[in-house]
Amino acid sequence: MTLDSPAAPAIIAPQRVVKLHYRLFDASETAIVLDDSRQRDNPLEYLHGHGNILPGLERALEGRSVGASLDVILAPEDGYGPRNPSLIREVSRGAFPVANLTPGMRFQTQGDDGPEVVTILEAGTTQVRVDTNHPLAGLTLRYALEVLTIREATRAELAKGHPLPEGTEATEVEDRKLP
Repeated sequence: MTLDSPAAPAIIAPQRVVKLHYRLFDASETAIVLDDSRQRDNPLEYLHGHGNILPGLERALEGRSVGASLDVILAPEDGYGPRNPSLIREVSRGAFPVANLTPGMRFQTQGDDGPEVVTILEAGTTQVRVDTNHPLAGLTLRYALEVLTIREATRAELAKGHPLPEGTEATEVEDRKLP
């Protein structure tokens, strides 16, 4: 593997864009693969130090270099949080875009803090019991990570707080910071 350029930074640190492949497993004895960026041929690219990935992963990656491979175990508190029973609710059946609802179905909806996934637990004739916990909440997770590239973030990426398509100029984006 190579760095993006001869002048590319050597280690992962804040204000750097990192590209990596990952495999996500539940940490049970069966170790079921939940996601695999290599299988999808879609590496993850994130801006280190800007809350783009789970804090536990960011801490584990800090100071690593291109080519590093590591396994990281995240307890629910360092991943998607513990399951919160208060996030199980009853909602009107009319809130769903389809008539045939079955347990396990998932829908994305707008929550108080932005988009959220709701999972159908039970579907009655007028009410539906849903779980708005993140689908991975309460799970201990294992990530197998491989660092592919590290580069300095552009001014535009720092202004937006995440990686942008190559060639995006700072004048093309609105700074997310308040004046």
